[in-house]
Amino acid sequence: LKSNPSSNEEKEAQTQLTKSDELQRLHSQALSAYQQEDYEAAISLLDEILAVCVWDAELRELRAECYIKEGEPSKAISDLKAAAKLKNDNTEAFYKISRIYYQLGDHELSLSEVRECLKLDQDHKQCFSLYKQVKKLNKQIDSAEEFIREGRYEDAINKYDSVMKTEPEVPIYATRAKERICHCLSKNQQATEAIKVCTEVLQLEPTNVNALKDRAEAYLLEDLYEE
Repeated sequence: LKSNPSSNEEKEAQTQLTKSDELQRLHSQALSAYQQEDYEAAISLLDEILAVCVWDAELRELRAECYIKEGEPSKAISDLKAAAKLKNDNTEAFYKISRIYYQLGDHELSLSEVRECLKLDQDHKQCFSLYKQVKKLNKQIDSAEEFIREGRYEDAINKYDSVMKTEPEVPIYATRAKERICHCLSKNQQATEAIKVCTEVLQLEPTNVNALKDRAEAYLLEDLYEE
């Protein structure tokens, strides 16, 4: 305005200046809410700011943190993916995305994202450690599924036992492994064991269709038609 004063531009500039003051105020409130662990309020404030400052990577990373704390990891992934594109060499975003996918049980997407991190920095300690873990788990699951396709059910059961040993901390992998063991036992006509393992899965996930079908097959083998 100082270089080229005009009444039209002055009005526009004053509007933008007022808006920027308002956004700075909202930003302060959002940071304060985050520090006080009021993540819901922080998300609401960040929503308002990001509607205007669409390309701000740091604000997206902050909102992602809030989503994680609120137990909404899928929403966090969306913000972290944007942050990974908006900021050069954003290894931290790729690492976090990979961790979230891993916790959600999507080992293949986790592996894909952690590889992106290592492309940017092959010496990244956290990414390399996660990469080794996910790669090992991925290989075991692929191998187990290959055994199932070949009808080698005992080998598949052993491999899924290894999966549970490889990842004892994230419950979803144990549940999925047991679901597949239940399937193998049923296919292998080991009815009593199949019923036991399928029941364990169904206690965790009462509407698991695969476990219900496999337990039904096992009941048929035992002539337990009502069940």
